[in-house]
This record gives sequence, structure tokens and C-alpha cells, in this order.
Amino acid sequence: NLPSSIAPQGAVTVTLEYRLPVEKNNGLTSVSSEGSQFLPPAFWYPTPNTPFTARGADTAPFRLSVTPAQSEMVLSSGKDNVDVGSFVQSLNAQPFFVTGQWDLVNGEGEARNVSAYLLRGATPEERRRADEFIKFAAAARAYYAGFLGAAPDVPVRLIAVRRGGGFDDAGAVLLDASAFRRSKIDAATALNIADAMARLWLGGSTIVRGEGASVLREGLVRHLATGFIERQFGAEAAAAERLRERIAYAAIAKRDASLRESTPLLDTHFASALNKGALAWALVERAMGRDAFVAALRAQLKTDNALTLAGARAALVERGDASFKNTLDYLFDQPTNTDLLIGLPQARGGEWVAALRNTGSAEVTVNAQATTERGERLNVAVKIPARDFSEARFRTASRVVRVEVDPEKLYPQIDYGNDTAPRARAVDEALADARAAFSRGDFAGAERAAREALAVAPVSQEARVLAARAALSSNKLDEAEKDFRSALDDRLPTAYALAWSNIGLGEIALRKNGAAEALKRFDEAVRADAEYASTSDARLKRIRAESIGSNAPAPDESAKAFIANLDQAIRGGRKADLDRLILTGELVDFSKGIVGSQPQVWQTRVLRTEMASGNRLLADVEITTRILDQDRKGTAVLVLTRGNAGWKLADVQFFEVR
Repeated sequence: NLPSSIAPQGAVTVTLEYRLPVEKNNGLTSVSSEGSQFLPPAFWYPTPNTPFTARGADTAPFRLSVTPAQSEMVLSSGKDNVDVGSFVQSLNAQPFFVTGQWDLVNGEGEARNVSAYLLRGATPEERRRADEFIKFAAAARAYYAGFLGAAPDVPVRLIAVRRGGGFDDAGAVLLDASAFRRSKIDAATALNIADAMARLWLGGSTIVRGEGASVLREGLVRHLATGFIERQFGAEAAAAERLRERIAYAAIAKRDASLRESTPLLDTHFASALNKGALAWALVERAMGRDAFVAALRAQLKTDNALTLAGARAALVERGDASFKNTLDYLFDQPTNTDLLIGLPQARGGEWVAALRNTGSAEVTVNAQATTERGERLNVAVKIPARDFSEARFRTASRVVRVEVDPEKLYPQIDYGNDTAPRARAVDEALADARAAFSRGDFAGAERAAREALAVAPVSQEARVLAARAALSSNKLDEAEKDFRSALDDRLPTAYALAWSNIGLGEIALRKNGAAEALKRFDEAVRADAEYASTSDARLKRIRAESIGSNAPAPDESAKAFIANLDQAIRGGRKADLDRLILTGELVDFSKGIVGSQPQVWQTRVLRTEMASGNRLLADVEITTRILDQDRKGTAVLVLTRGNAGWKLADVQFFEVR
């Protein structure tokens, strides 16, 4: 109960004491001898409003003090006194903290207020990558300061974590530890950092609230971040990001709600608020012009105590033309119902004409592009009324062989497959066909579909890598090598492209008796740690390359002894014996499942071990087992961590025992 009388404008301090049970560790809450982690989505602190409300979660300045375990460091956002685990955050933010052991890399010069925290035991290569990330974050902050105003006075921390990568708040950015081990900055990491720097203004120094807050916090931030990506890496990198946004949104476009009403309670929310939101803001900026758009946004950040979608729209309408309000109403208040169609070009009296149709409920001003038989590209701007027709006229004497409406693909649509004539499959459809054909072993069909996607979207890294993998499987080595190297040479590759391109080049090297080169490539793919399939494949192929070149490192004997004890505990069937060998809070379901299945046989052969940062060891193993009279065999990767009591099992990263 609060005091019965509080003076007007007075203050009251409320102290809450409570316990928060953590049954098993995950990316939101974890308590472990390797470190603890409590992020806002875990609701570990009292809050009136959750992210699932239309206005979004509550944010405010805060002071946070954490008492860590001995030898651990505490990290959060805000100005700090790390020695005592205390943080003072002056921006609007949410309390969170992570504890663990890190190696600190500080920025210099213009990046002096930016730091990276690498997992203890970082390699020189990881430190070099951290320095690149620091400079990149400083450049992003300076870019936004150029048009949003002076940067908020808070430190920026890039924190390597094993869980929760992708979270950011008020200058603190959690990055997956594998990002520091990759050969160059990847697209997802670049966007993560660029997004985080934009939120120093949008949501940090100026609070974001009200209905449709996610359109600003996610969509507008991603639009601004894409602009910075274009500044740093070029137009192709920005086009590749917008392509990924469009593909992600196309999957839910026909069942999407309006942006203004969308909340995380809807399963379409994140694909919509982020991807459709970014495309919508790109359209708004193009319609207004860069200078007018930036002026409106900056004025809102300066004059309002809070940034709201309603306030931002009002400021934009003041600077737009008479029809601009209708465009904003459609983009933010209505579900997507636009479908832009273009017909085959027809020659008429010295020009070529293509019919256009707009099925949506809002007028669009769109570019139409014609490609002539000589490869020339002609662009015209066309206005198509709502639910009506129009024409695109191209003045050229050359024969037009292809036309396309909205070649930039900024307009959110319910169908992108009819934007060209002659009709070509949409990129997402062609990619889906390529993946399906590859999985069933139809490599010729997979390559054909992937190259169809490339013809429509040359910036698609996934299409290029899929085409190369299919060509390699068809033994077309030169063609595959060319595409793999092209993907690796991209200025901003995805982790997927880094991993599979290195695997492909490693396979080609093996076929040309280059075991040393193959081993190097497979190791690069392992360090890319892009996703389950590529990393698992790369680990197995690395072992094969080491055996061919007689370069296999001797497994760690103490780890082998521990794994033998683990086998014995699994066969014994006593959960207490098994749990003593597992790091507290980890592998809770795995432990229950193994004991419950009562294996008749469980034998592990250690194939390879390697030390990782933070006193961790990764063991590639082969497991032979019999469960319910069924013989099974396969590979797995066991993650061991060394503490005062010796090795313990911390994770099972890959498990392919069938």
C-alpha cells in the first residue's frame, strides 16, 4: 500500500523484494558459473506496460547496481563504475545486465567512447574484428548526428555473448560471439550495430510511445540504418538489404494487419513492423525529398517530449502536398492491398507503351523501367490512381524487350510476381523452388531456379550461393568457384554466404588435391557459425581434410576422460549422476530425455577437440547407441567448460545421431 497522502508533484520511493526462479537457462534469463544474463523480455523487474501493448514497453532513466560472483564483470547500458557493478542510465531505456569474463578493447580518437567486450581468451583476429566494429559504430553515430543532432552522451558497448545476440538498448549491443570470429563484418551484425546507434536518438534521448510505436522503433530505425549501410558499403549493399526486407514481408503480406495497430501479440508483427515499416518510410522519404524528411524528423526530436507516430505524421503532412496525407493513411492505417501489374510493351508511333494497373486503395507514384534489346534502361515516373489503370511511355526507337514496375520494390504489395513483362517468377518463389530442388537432389533444377532469381535480383547472395552449390554438385567446378568467390568478395556478405562459399571452395580444393587449402576454407566456415546446416557440414569436412593431410590434432586427454565418465553416467541411468557432470541450469531437457530413454548402449568416440574462448572446449564426437532395441549412430559436438571442479558439459551444439 502506498502512503495515503503524497504532496502534489511529490516523490515516493517504493522498494520491492522478490525472488525470480530460473528453471533452465536461455537467452533471456540465465544463472551459471560462466555468467548470468537478465534481459527485459524476461520481465525480471516490475513494469506496468509490456511490449505486447500497442504503446510498447515502458522505458525511463534508471540506476542499476548488481553484485556479481567473484571474478565476474557486470555489464549494462549507461555510465558505469564497473568495479562495483553500478550503472547510471540517463536515456530512456530498460534495465538489463549480463555478467561474465571479457577482454576489453577500447576505441580511440573519434571512437573513444565506444568499447568492445570479447569473451575472455580472445585471439588477435577477434581483436582486429572488434576494432573494425568499434570504428563502424563510431561512424554510424557520427552519421546520425549529422542530421538528428548531437549524439547523446552515453558510452557504446559492443558485448560478445553466447546467448541473446541481437538485443540492444541505449548504447549497449549484444553481439553473438561468432560475429567477432568471422573474416569480415557480416550484414546482420552491421545492421544490428547501425540499428542500435539510431536508437540512441529514437527511443533513447527522445522516448517513443503511443499507438504504432513499433513503426518508429523498428521500421524507421531500420530505414535510417539502411541509409547508413548505403553510405558505408554502397548502393548494392542497401539494395540487398531491401531485398531481404521485401522477401521477409512477402511471406505474410496477405494476412497482415495495419502497421498502426500491430503489436507483438500478432504473429506477423516483427516481419511487418520492421520490414514493411522500413519500406514505408523509404517511400515517405522519396515522396518528400531527403531534406524535407530529415527536417520534419529532426523537428519532432527537438520539440516533443515524446516521439509518436501520430505526431510524426502530422509534421510530415505539413511539409507534403495535398495528396500526401492519403498516402500516409494508407501506409500506416490500412492492411496492404496494393498489387502493381504491368503489361507487355507495345510499339506506338515512335514510342513503346506498357499498361499499368493498381489494385490498391491508394494512389501510387511509381517508376517504370524498360530494357531495350541493346541493354539500355529507360525510366519514367507514372502516377496510377487507386483501383485504376495508367500507361508508361518510353520514347525510344530501339525494341523494348522487358518492362518492370517499381524496380526499386519500395511499395509493399500482396504479389510481386506480376511486376515484370514478360513475366518472371518473384525472387522468393524462385529461391523456394531452388531450395526444394536442391534438397531432393535435382541440382540442375536448383541451379536453373537460383539463376532465375539472380536474373531478377543480382544482389541476392542466397541465390548466388545456391547456384554455386548446385553447380558444384553437378561437377561444374569453374562455374561454382567463380560464384563462390564473387559471394566472398561482396562488400557486406551475409554469414550464410561466408559459410557456404568457404565450404564450396574447400570442396573444390579437395577435388584438386589441395588438402591444406581445403582445411583453411572449412575452418573459415566453422568460424562463420552461420547456422546449423553449414556449421555442422563444415565441422565434418574439416575432420576429413585433416585426415587426408595428416594434420589432425591430438584430442585433449582430460576431455576424453571426462566424456568416458559421461558415457558411464548415461548408461547408468541415474539422473543425479548425470546432472553432476552438467553445468547447472544447462541441458535440462537433454538430461531428462537421455535418462528417460534408458540407452542399452552409449559409446562416444572423440574425433577432434579444440579450445574456444572462455575456458570452453568443443569436442567433435561419434556416438554409437542402442535405444529401445534400435541401433543408432551419428556425430555430435559437445561443449565442455572447465571450472574449479574440472570439466562439465555446457552444451550439445549439434546432434546428428539417427
